[in-house]
Amino acid sequence: MAEEAFSQRTATCGALTKADNGKTVILNGWVHRDRNHGALHFINLRDRYGITQVVVDDDASIELQDTAKELRMEFCIAVTGIVRLRPDSMVNPEMATGEIEVKAEKIEILSKCAPLPFQIDDGNEPREDLRLKYRYLDLRTQGMQQRMKLRNDFIFSIRKYLEEKNFLEIETPTLIKSTPEGARDFVVPSRIYPGKFYALPQSPQLFKQILMVGGIDKYFQIARCYRDEDARGDRQLEFTQLDIEMSFVKRDDVLLLIEELFNHVFKEVMDYDLPAHFTRLSYHESMNTYGCDKPDLRFDIPMFDVDDLASKSSFGTFGEILANGGHVKALCAPKTEGVDFSRKYITELEDAAKIYGAKGLAWIKVGADKALSGGVTKFFGGLESELIDRLGANEGDLILFVAHENWKKCCTSLGAVRTKLGKDLKLIRKSFEFCWIIDFPLFEYNEEEGHWEAAHHMFSMPQIEYLDTLESDPGSVKGDLYDLVCNGYECASGSIRIHDVELQKRIFRICNFDDETAEERFGFLLNAFRYGPPPHGGIAPGIDRMVMIMSEQTSIHEVIAFPKNTAAVSPMDDSPSELDQQQLDDLHLIINKPKQKE
Repeated sequence: MAEEAFSQRTATCGALTKADNGKTVILNGWVHRDRNHGALHFINLRDRYGITQVVVDDDASIELQDTAKELRMEFCIAVTGIVRLRPDSMVNPEMATGEIEVKAEKIEILSKCAPLPFQIDDGNEPREDLRLKYRYLDLRTQGMQQRMKLRNDFIFSIRKYLEEKNFLEIETPTLIKSTPEGARDFVVPSRIYPGKFYALPQSPQLFKQILMVGGIDKYFQIARCYRDEDARGDRQLEFTQLDIEMSFVKRDDVLLLIEELFNHVFKEVMDYDLPAHFTRLSYHESMNTYGCDKPDLRFDIPMFDVDDLASKSSFGTFGEILANGGHVKALCAPKTEGVDFSRKYITELEDAAKIYGAKGLAWIKVGADKALSGGVTKFFGGLESELIDRLGANEGDLILFVAHENWKKCCTSLGAVRTKLGKDLKLIRKSFEFCWIIDFPLFEYNEEEGHWEAAHHMFSMPQIEYLDTLESDPGSVKGDLYDLVCNGYECASGSIRIHDVELQKRIFRICNFDDETAEERFGFLLNAFRYGPPPHGGIAPGIDRMVMIMSEQTSIHEVIAFPKNTAAVSPMDDSPSELDQQQLDDLHLIINKPKQKE
């Protein structure tokens, strides 16, 4: 069958300049705007590279004028014409092609467009469900095109850099054994082996460790990963990560590689200079100072321990909580033009704190000459100067307190207030602020199930000084773990790995996996560890989240071509969908749907 003939482009819609004046060109693209001014017909023709104005003059042939009148928005067309300079009064400095236009000599309609569900324009953003249903139209917008280009450039730059550092890009399986890694697995039934299932990988964790045993000392992969968990703005059921593993390394080697990699990529892709080394905070320091383990360092509102001052105050609530081994923390909200620290606003801050377990939010306003007023001021008589000096408070500032018996809840609830203040007071700088969080607890206690579990995953190395107290005091054990945080988002997580069979078994036992269960689920890894495994470690930056941060978006939906919505559904292709009975029979499956609640 012969190919359909059409005039193939000789230039893109963002390339032509006054240097092309007089040239005959062919453009292919979509009708972005169509304006009929009587004698003249203007068409803004768009492709991925930009927009060019096409003009059908009044002396054009009847056939050409009739074709132009037939055009509608988003028709796909080919235009043959001559580049000419625009009149001075019509030059558009906002457009890369704003100095020229193309006088049309021929227009071919390559395909027509049905009535649009929404306008293809970044300034007219429709509801997200509509955008996802017609994603092929949404992808035509300038914003989506730019973000897809940024994603491409980000990944391409990573690949080039790691190849120069002697890393090998190796694909690991996507049909694997189901092993518990925190979230639920997506499972794939085996037709050949009835009753048996593969799982889609939550990460390539075990396989990349086995690659280290296999002598692949520097590995990376742009890996697709799958987790059956509730979707939200910065998470998806399927996501992409830069998976990295190295042999014969310690923690600082991994951190240095990522600092150098991100410095290279940000400079090459965005012409943005990052600091050579990123700030390092221990988990305890981050929680204590910023109220979370992924702090946003683009604004300066630290939190302070004020147990000593609170104990000197006459505020009974503070005294009672401190007597029960609790904690009191405070921060200072700076006076900001246009923001009134009213009782209503303080209540909003208190509501934010209560979400994370705070029982209330105490407050004091700072006046002239270190005078305090309002809230719990009367309980801090004689402590004014000490409190103001501790927090660095100034006239017009607002001091806020949280007290709680639980240190973590005390930190996170006041941390939520800090985050809200940063946004509400418009204190957030336009920058990329990276930091490392290190010295995480290796274990956390699952109150519901009554046992310890890994804070990150079970393959992370304990810090060496805790090896003798693993079983006797799991709660105090710190791991050789590290997270990379940028602008309040965790964007990478990694660790030095266990490479000793007996130590790995000890960790399994602490996490409630006896030896038999461990061999059943992880025997292939344990067996590999019996054949001379090297010390190794790695990290996995999230591609989706990094591109989201780089493009200043708040949802990874904006940087993924075909994301699922927050209900875990793809509106465009209506997945997930039911299988027909023949498919179920082939897979030896019987569906037992839960009864709907009346």
